[in-house]
Amino acid sequence: MKSATRSAGSPFLRSEQASIPNPTGGFAKRTFDITAALSALIIFSPIFLLIMALVKFSDGGSMFYGHRRVGHNGRSFKCLKFRTMVPNGDEVLRQHIQSDPKAAEEWRATRKLKDDPRVTTVGSVLRKLSLDELPQLINIIRGDMSVVGPRPVVDDELGLYETAAIFYLQTRPGLTGLWQISGRNDVSYETRIAFDTHYVENWSFVRDIVIIAKTIPAVCQSRGSY
Repeated sequence: MKSATRSAGSPFLRSEQASIPNPTGGFAKRTFDITAALSALIIFSPIFLLIMALVKFSDGGSMFYGHRRVGHNGRSFKCLKFRTMVPNGDEVLRQHIQSDPKAAEEWRATRKLKDDPRVTTVGSVLRKLSLDELPQLINIIRGDMSVVGPRPVVDDELGLYETAAIFYLQTRPGLTGLWQISGRNDVSYETRIAFDTHYVENWSFVRDIVIIAKTIPAVCQSRGSY
């Protein structure tokens, strides 16, 4: 894991990074993360292999996609997903938001697009069911992420947190969290930041278990998932 990759646009991150303590939850949370992630990988291995084949044979491209995200204490890591977008996704996005003012406004507000032209047919199904995020179980085992926590952000997004960035940086990003069970992309980015801050300030192991239990019906309902 690379250490201390910082955002040039986030002076708060640069000034506060060194004073951030160990990840929220400590040894107990980390032990649970490893146990849960390993168990999930074994249980879901048939689905994992099936998705790999579907993604590969749909267009012949890579099966996985790793995007650089900010983790605990400002460390940079590659957040793994099953690939759900066309290979030239960045260029497709640039052209789309330049030609569609509504899409540009939606992107500025949420960093997401409900009708994203980059997403493949297989990818749209994986996203709807949140199956594209299964490879993040590997991130959890590596220590990049936790089962529960704020969703991992890129450098530019962390700048939107302003002083609340200190709370995001105190914990490992999560596979699920308050945002996932509270509407996901249907809520504003400001609300997402408030969820992340509340989670860190009020963390407990019992709260993590409750969030995990609520994740299952949230995924089945696919609310805010796109």
